[in-house]
Amino acid sequence: MNYKVSLILLLCAACTTGGPLPRGKATTEQQEAFASYLAAVEEHHEELHSIMVLKSGKVLLEKQIAPDTAHVMHSVSKTFTATAVGFAIEEGLLHLEDKIVDLFPESVPEAPQAFLADVTIRNLLTMNSGHGKDPTGSIRSGNGDWIRGFMEWPIDYEPGTCYCYNSLGTYLLSAAVQKVTGEKVVDYLEPRLWKPLGIEKPHWLESPAGINTGGWGLYLHTEDMARMGLCLLSGGQFGGKQVIPAAWVAEMSKAQVPCINAGINERKMNEILAQDPDNAFFSKETSDWVQGYGYQMWRCRHNAFRADGANGQYIIIIPDRDAVVVTTANIPAMQEEINLIWEYLLPVL
Repeated sequence: MNYKVSLILLLCAACTTGGPLPRGKATTEQQEAFASYLAAVEEHHEELHSIMVLKSGKVLLEKQIAPDTAHVMHSVSKTFTATAVGFAIEEGLLHLEDKIVDLFPESVPEAPQAFLADVTIRNLLTMNSGHGKDPTGSIRSGNGDWIRGFMEWPIDYEPGTCYCYNSLGTYLLSAAVQKVTGEKVVDYLEPRLWKPLGIEKPHWLESPAGINTGGWGLYLHTEDMARMGLCLLSGGQFGGKQVIPAAWVAEMSKAQVPCINAGINERKMNEILAQDPDNAFFSKETSDWVQGYGYQMWRCRHNAFRADGANGQYIIIIPDRDAVVVTTANIPAMQEEINLIWEYLLPVL
């Protein structure tokens, strides 16, 4: 490790921001809107576990419904893995155009398929590895080499030309960080993210190979999520310090590629739209899953962006309102969940 990196880590360790986030006083209008939102959640039979609404760096509204224990993040984990990739790139240990076959030569099949040699770190970050179907469920159910399983899965399209949600691709990002740093992502982030944000090092599931799962398996408290949201809202700053490189936050949060929700790829979506141009499932007016994808983050309507996990885990950053909305939940109908946030909370922010 060079002197510059050592100094950065020392400064980050020294600037840990502990204690609860500052609380502000919500206006009467905000309090009434929040009450109406909670009533709508109950009316829609949504199993909301917690919500925290922040504006101008302060918590204005919050409700803890389930016990305040570390909550499974599901795919919100991806945003933290991408952050680790950003640190590794900043430190010169990884590059966006690094090829996975070069990073993991020991896992390359004896007769590699076409396009495999072209898959890069950038492709993994943007869910554009060329797979037409997410291999995660099939590969993680076994005890084999998950990286080799990823490489053996059919690559139907030239990498970079077809979006397909791919959690195992995020696992490869976690493995890449571990390969070049010698540390698991959760440990690598300790001096770089957890301590500067005042987050106690969390639990993160591992693969049979001892690699953090990357695309899922992270456990955080609601306020931990809020800290990350504030950091992203501020261009990577927290507690007066630059924690995440500002340029990396900008790249993570902008629309790098077209996107579509899990279970369908971009090519299939376009085939459906060719026959049914008014299909509401793919409408930019009504869907928060077709607004564009960054580096392991989704764009939203209202010029917002988010970390997004199955069953309603959200870190929603709304720059135009200087606001962050965080939720934990068990809500399969995730578009309905976010619709209520837009309907009741956005207008009073």
